[in-house]
Amino acid sequence: MVAALALPALHASHAGTWLRQAGQTREVARGEALNAAADTPHLLVNAQLAATRLGYPELSGLDLLELFAFVRPAQFCVPTVKGIAHATGLPEPGAEADAPLLLQQAAAVLIEQCRADDWPQREGAWSSLQALIRLRWPWANILAPVIRRPERAERWLFARLPEWEETPERAQPRTVLIEEEEAAAHLARLTGEGAERREGQHQYTRDAVAMFAPRDRHRKPHMLLAQAGTGIGKTLGYLAPAALWAQRTRGTVWVSTFTKNLQRQLRQEAARAWPERRADGSAPVVVRKGRENYLCLLNLEDALQGGFSGRPAVLAQLVARWAAFTRDGDMVGGDLPGWLGTLFRRRGIAALTDQRGECIYAGCPHYRKCFIERSARAAAQADLVIGNHALVMINAARARDAQTRPTRIIFDEGHHVFDAADATFSAALTGQEAIELRRWVIGPERGSRGRRRGLAARLADIASYDEAGANAIAAAVDAAALLPTDGWLERVAQQQPGGPIERLLAEVRALAYARDASGGAEAGYGIETEAAQLPGTLIDAANDAAEALELVRRPLAQLSIRLEAVLTDAPDWLDTSGRARVEGARHALGWRIDLLAAWVALLTRMGGPVDPAFVDWLAVERNDRREFDVGLYRHWLDPMKPFAKVVLEPAHGVMLTSATLCDRTPTGPDWAEAVARSGAPHAGIEPRLTQTVSPFAYAENAEVLIVTDIARGDLAALAGAMARIVEETGGGVLGLFTAIRRLRAVHGRIADRLARQGLPLYAQHVDPIDTGTLTDIFRDDPAASLLGTDALRDGVDVPGESLRCVVLEQVPWPRPTILHRARRAASGVSGQVYDDRIIRARLAQAFGRLIRRADDRGHFIVLSAAFPSRLLSAFPDGTPVARVTLQEALARLSGGRAELAAAFGDNEARS
Repeated sequence: MVAALALPALHASHAGTWLRQAGQTREVARGEALNAAADTPHLLVNAQLAATRLGYPELSGLDLLELFAFVRPAQFCVPTVKGIAHATGLPEPGAEADAPLLLQQAAAVLIEQCRADDWPQREGAWSSLQALIRLRWPWANILAPVIRRPERAERWLFARLPEWEETPERAQPRTVLIEEEEAAAHLARLTGEGAERREGQHQYTRDAVAMFAPRDRHRKPHMLLAQAGTGIGKTLGYLAPAALWAQRTRGTVWVSTFTKNLQRQLRQEAARAWPERRADGSAPVVVRKGRENYLCLLNLEDALQGGFSGRPAVLAQLVARWAAFTRDGDMVGGDLPGWLGTLFRRRGIAALTDQRGECIYAGCPHYRKCFIERSARAAAQADLVIGNHALVMINAARARDAQTRPTRIIFDEGHHVFDAADATFSAALTGQEAIELRRWVIGPERGSRGRRRGLAARLADIASYDEAGANAIAAAVDAAALLPTDGWLERVAQQQPGGPIERLLAEVRALAYARDASGGAEAGYGIETEAAQLPGTLIDAANDAAEALELVRRPLAQLSIRLEAVLTDAPDWLDTSGRARVEGARHALGWRIDLLAAWVALLTRMGGPVDPAFVDWLAVERNDRREFDVGLYRHWLDPMKPFAKVVLEPAHGVMLTSATLCDRTPTGPDWAEAVARSGAPHAGIEPRLTQTVSPFAYAENAEVLIVTDIARGDLAALAGAMARIVEETGGGVLGLFTAIRRLRAVHGRIADRLARQGLPLYAQHVDPIDTGTLTDIFRDDPAASLLGTDALRDGVDVPGESLRCVVLEQVPWPRPTILHRARRAASGVSGQVYDDRIIRARLAQAFGRLIRRADDRGHFIVLSAAFPSRLLSAFPDGTPVARVTLQEALARLSGGRAELAAAFGDNEARS
């Protein structure tokens, strides 16, 4: 038995609270636990979650997750008692009362590792610990005696990180033709000898070859829409021809996803087709994300040198430990534990990334070690780049280098391309966006802390060399003073705006409240109104705001021209790194100039004739009855128009693939709608259409139950039904809600009840844990259940026993927003037909969470007395559907539970 660390331990859950002191564990009341923890630091796991359970936000102590992050940086651990046990090689606690002892044992294991000579993460630990001692980190004095001082002084993190090297531009891809049979043969090699041959996967690969054919018409790419049922093996299906094409042409294929989970899966699957490293050490496969996902070394340096204080400063030290061992510097979905940032109350993780686009590129002392620049250069030389829909579209629209724009693109999770384009090509003039622009131009104001620098500081040397450039910077800074500043939201709400933009936002807010008829104001939701029949005061305010924005845009445009002139007629002192910095500044300026132009175009339309290509509206954004933003919005009525122009036409081959690419109507798949939502008609393309049916036996392994006796709006009945379903299945339930308010209400009613039966319940928007980590916890514990909203309806991959039942609290009707209404009116079909498409897609995506592999089994339950029969086609052919009472549903779950246990037991025995 592992020796336990002689420190008191505390474990709190919905089932109760347990303290271990002086070798004894006992269950205690909440008050006694809080008094004990306030008097002496206790061992615990996830202090923020324990604080939520105990209802005391200020709870602190010796959090084992913080110790784990220090001792094993860049390593994965599920942030629960069970997860800590697995990570430290200890047996799981048999009951919650055993958890405090496990915490003591796990702490002892981690501390003992620090004594070991072969501790892999020893480098830098002593130096980090000295800083943490000064910060009074609770673990510091416990670790100080066991982490020995190195014989030679340790190099600072920034000196240890490797530098990236410049590489020549990759040549234009060769023109080759991949044959269908050779792609299928390569697929067979990738799946390996002895693997079961899946005819559907092989046909899918043959179909995918079409997008790699040489383009024969200017701005007319080869395009494929491929619907592939779950279990086809589509990832390897398209990677096989992609690998062949990249190998023969020396070109780059981009695979775009919507979820981070699929990005992780792609990286694993790509290992079958490409080695980890080429002979020259370069990576053939690279994951690319937006700048805001990566650690900014300059921000980290500032945080380590006093930019952060108190608890955020501890976070900065733990992130620095991670930075020394990370694979790629990805802080969101990479090897930084998703739970680390949630242990600290302030948004410290976001402050360590380049959220505001303030990068100074080659002017940064860490430029040659920058994770973002390393990733961008690696992607330019890669055979396969794994990105996301938003990044691919932004890269196509405004890439710094035309050669980095993707020309062979596979959009996996292709049913999300429309929504991604909608977000990418829209414009929003809001208070939050405007104040960020002000900060980007002006920099710190009134003694603000941090490394934020305005244009004048970022381009000081250019300004000193070029008088016209200096004048443009000064004019932009003066004009930016007209933009909102701190406290704008309070002034707008009190109708005391400062400046033309705030005056406009005050008018927008007043009109939104005056015209709201949705009931959202009373319910605590955001409110909106059409940008039509506007009063004269708002139109006047819009004109004044447009003039103010033009005052900012013009000098920025002049500055961009001057920067181009500096590059063309470069001074002697402008070396390679200086040129890179100026080019980076021009790129950032171009982004802001385009943004301002879009805002001005939005404002100048106010009060004028309607532009049929766009939908404009005014909104007050709220969360839990608290306002957080006010603004004007413009979306394309059909966002696939700009998508076709920006993404499709420059490409040579494009593929959209998904299990739910087209609507499953009662009469069959609706390919016409899928084609329309792909953007192909706007590019004058007739895409190739293929469909491959899932090999899963849904008729035998799944059942849809429509529960008919839970009245809509009856929260007590809804909570009772959810609790009884979880009890009957013994956990493994994913509950999907259409409203956060109902989710919280149900969780508050049933979490304690279930926990007392050993059935932990977690929830989005309740537990202080990010969505990815909540999914990890759910996946790790077959007795756990998880409640969530849209983010859990699509992209969650939990195969096996951990997910045995999916419950929808009601039919996922689309929200009747202004944008939804406009698109429905323009669709050419009835409102019901249009809405049914959306609902069936959501049902299909939710059902797709249930059966992830051939031996999965489970139930899909909808708590809706009036579930329309026309929506049943959303489910795979052959899936049994029954309309039942709750009691009948529970009886079916009870009968299926034994079968599930036997089935999963057989699977474990076979494995």
